[in-house]
Amino acid sequence: MSLFLLSALVPLIEAFAGNFGIKTNLVSDALLSPNLGFEVGLARKWSLNASGQLNLWSVNDHKWRHWIVQPEARYWFCRAFTGHFIGIHAIGGEYNFADINADFTFLGSDFSQLRDKRFQGWGVGAGVAYGYAWPVAKHWNIEAEIGIGWIFTRFDAFPCTSCGTRLETGKSHNYYGPTKVAINIEYIF
Repeated sequence: MSLFLLSALVPLIEAFAGNFGIKTNLVSDALLSPNLGFEVGLARKWSLNASGQLNLWSVNDHKWRHWIVQPEARYWFCRAFTGHFIGIHAIGGEYNFADINADFTFLGSDFSQLRDKRFQGWGVGAGVAYGYAWPVAKHWNIEAEIGIGWIFTRFDAFPCTSCGTRLETGKSHNYYGPTKVAINIEYIF
């Protein structure tokens, strides 16, 4: 089945040659969050980017489980895949965080609560971004991007990493701040 799917994708990739890229975000990789992104050129100065992360494990009783998808429309000042760009993105996903030693408050969000409680919930939001892409070889780019925006999240709170007794149900929070930080390595077909 996968061989059939791959053979069906080859003509599609060839049709977008020079206008299709696959990438990974090294910042997410460093935070132990495997990720993958795709970008397709829509016009000379426009592209559509979509990235996602999936983390299904715990490290030393620290929960950092989540999945995130983040589609983005990009406007390039020169041409797609080269130079400066601005983007508008959406974000959505689910999470299960606990036992994380983050003793600080940032833009109205108290991250120190992650040390003593487990938070499980979902979030959606939107933001704007600025970035720059450096072509480093015929098919390779390095891309840096930063975005800011808003995320609405609804969650349940639990007193410990693995217990099932809820402390709070249906709590919500509005986060304003960075929504995207990326240093991508991209292969362009």
